[in-house]
Amino acid sequence: MTKMLNEYASKEILKQYGIPVGWYALAKSREEVAPILREQRDPVAMKIISDDIVHKTEAGGVKLNIRGAEEGEAAWDVLLANAKAYKPDAKVEGVLVQRMVPKGVEVIVGGLRDVQFGPVIMFGLGGIFVEIFKDVQFRMAPLTPKEALDLITSIKAFPMLTGARGQAPVNLEALAELIVSTSEFLSENQDVKEIDLNPVICFAGNVQALDASIGYDG
Repeated sequence: MTKMLNEYASKEILKQYGIPVGWYALAKSREEVAPILREQRDPVAMKIISDDIVHKTEAGGVKLNIRGAEEGEAAWDVLLANAKAYKPDAKVEGVLVQRMVPKGVEVIVGGLRDVQFGPVIMFGLGGIFVEIFKDVQFRMAPLTPKEALDLITSIKAFPMLTGARGQAPVNLEALAELIVSTSEFLSENQDVKEIDLNPVICFAGNVQALDASIGYDG
C-alpha cells in the first residue's frame, strides 16, 4: 500500500536533493500566521496541510493572493472550516504559507517505480496538454542532463517552451536539472513508489515546483 506524504513533508525532503521548491513556511496555529505574513512583501498562497486531505483544491483548502496578517488570519479560519466540512475527522497539521511566483509555463514532472522497468520519470506540459491531449513522455531513471533535455524536447507541445504565443522562452537547462534531480531522488530511494511535482512553473529564467507529493511503500 502506498502512503502519500503531504506537500510540506514532501518539500522538506525534495529540497535536500536540490529540487527548487521556493520559499514556504508552515503555520501550525492561527497565532503563527501573522508573524510569517509580516515578513512577506509579496502575496502568498495558503494551503491546508493534512495527510488525510490529498486533493486540497477540491476540499477548499487553497487561498491565493493573500497579503498581510489580517488577510492571513482570515484565510486560516476559512481553510480550517473548509477542511472540517470536507473531512470532519481529518487531522490538520497546519497551513502552508508559500510565496507566489509570476505567471509562466506550467509543466508536470512525475515518477513511479514500475514492476517491469524500475524507476521511470514522466514529463509533460500542464493543464489541458496532459488532461486532454495526454502529451507526456517517459524515460527510465536516473537521467543524465542530455537525456533530460531529450525528454523535454520529445513532447509535441515543446514549442510552447521556446517562446510560442509571445511567451518568454523557458530556461531548458534549469528544467533539465530539476528533472535530473527528481530522477536521482527516485532512483536512490527504493521505498519511494511515486513522486508528483504538479505544477512546476517556468518563469523569468527560473523553475519551481509549486506543489509536490511523494508516495512511499507503506
